[in-house]
Amino acid sequence: MARNPERRTQLADAGLRVLAAGGARGLTHRAVDAEAGVPTGTASNYFPSRAALLAALAERIFDRMAPDPAVLADLGAREPSLALVTDYLRYIVERTTREPDLTRALFELRLEASRRPELRAALGDVLRRGYADDVAFHVAAGLPGGAFEVALLHYAVDGLLLDLLTTSIDAGFDADQVVSALVARLVGGSGRT
Repeated sequence: MARNPERRTQLADAGLRVLAAGGARGLTHRAVDAEAGVPTGTASNYFPSRAALLAALAERIFDRMAPDPAVLADLGAREPSLALVTDYLRYIVERTTREPDLTRALFELRLEASRRPELRAALGDVLRRGYADDVAFHVAAGLPGGAFEVALLHYAVDGLLLDLLTTSIDAGFDADQVVSALVARLVGGSGRT
């Protein structure tokens, strides 16, 4: 297996673009090579199977979607409040809509994982890590609610992102308005600490 980390990253990023543009059906080693502008067969040298390619994309997407540590530090330094939860959630929505193709690729990976047990395990680990990071931030910042409320926010934000980045129901509500309402209703009224 090839060991050039920069080339591996370049190929994984190309794979995420292919996945976002053409879905799982369009994701082939040859398509990744073409998107990355490398000789045919290069992706196969780094990811010898489709399962290996999908697992690498699952790991890479976590790196690409990771929050900025400086922003987290600024948010974490604030006084615990529903406004802080709202701002944290707004930051998540802003981060994930800034590169819509990346979030679409994540949706594609999640759909593909429902059909492929090996990807389900790899992507599940990545998603659970992201959830655990969000819970850790929530707890460390002393925010109201807990793991259950963070899970509710994940479920709700996933639906909001799906609506924002795919075919929308066009309900006419601003995303910031939706985020504020989600926090107020899911965390503010939780009665949990």
